[in-house]
Amino acid sequence: MPELPEVEVSRMGIAPHIEGHKITRVNVYDARLRWPVPEQVHQVEGGDLIRVKRRAKYLLLETEQGVLILHLGMSGKLRVVPIDTPRVKHDHIQIEFSSGQCLRLNDPRRFGALLFTEDNVDEHKLLAMLGPEPLTEYFNADYLFERSRDKKQPIKTFIMDNHQVVGVGNIYANEALFKAGIHPKRAAGAISKARYERLVMYIKETLAEAIKQGGTTLRDFTRADGSPGYFAQKLQVYGRGGKMCMRCKKPLREIRLGQRSTVYCTQCQR
Repeated sequence: MPELPEVEVSRMGIAPHIEGHKITRVNVYDARLRWPVPEQVHQVEGGDLIRVKRRAKYLLLETEQGVLILHLGMSGKLRVVPIDTPRVKHDHIQIEFSSGQCLRLNDPRRFGALLFTEDNVDEHKLLAMLGPEPLTEYFNADYLFERSRDKKQPIKTFIMDNHQVVGVGNIYANEALFKAGIHPKRAAGAISKARYERLVMYIKETLAEAIKQGGTTLRDFTRADGSPGYFAQKLQVYGRGGKMCMRCKKPLREIRLGQRSTVYCTQCQR
């Protein structure tokens, strides 16, 4: 599933090609996505696309008439191509622009979404209860420490909870906890503010590095496949269960936590 860095790179990739252009038509070839695509999406036709923003894993296409809320789901990807480019299998949505280009959503598993709101998008039911963005000043050690008090929940599932902070997916939770030296099963409420300082720092660092690496693939958004893929990161623990820890050389342990694969070092993480 695309994580926050992949979605942010998608935003960075499509924005220069569609911002400031008039939307001439919205073609819905298959409305059977995660939620049925509403007829209201056609209200944006004839208006300018002002900007492309991101909130958590949602892309927000701000127009003169309202906001299109786009989610990539588990398998969705975007590409910007000339309108007359032949469609390929699973191209379900096409947003056409006066520039002669179009934005296409390809989604084989159809867990993505395209919705529309005329109201304040921050108050939309999908966004209203979300925690802060991890790369903003609102996400800091003071905030996370206060939110964690009396929480017996494992720290890994705590930081992956979108009500606490958005976008810390499984890969990045594994990596940040390793860098901070925190055991993934330790109770969130038992972690000191000093350790939260380190954890917040490494969450920000890990996500920022993933976005930075993804920036090198932006040209792919105007190619046939339209996908930047997952970034070629040097992951220290994720996907390395049973291999040697890069620090202490002891075998990394892999368990299931919150139904997700969790890899950690029994020596380096306490």
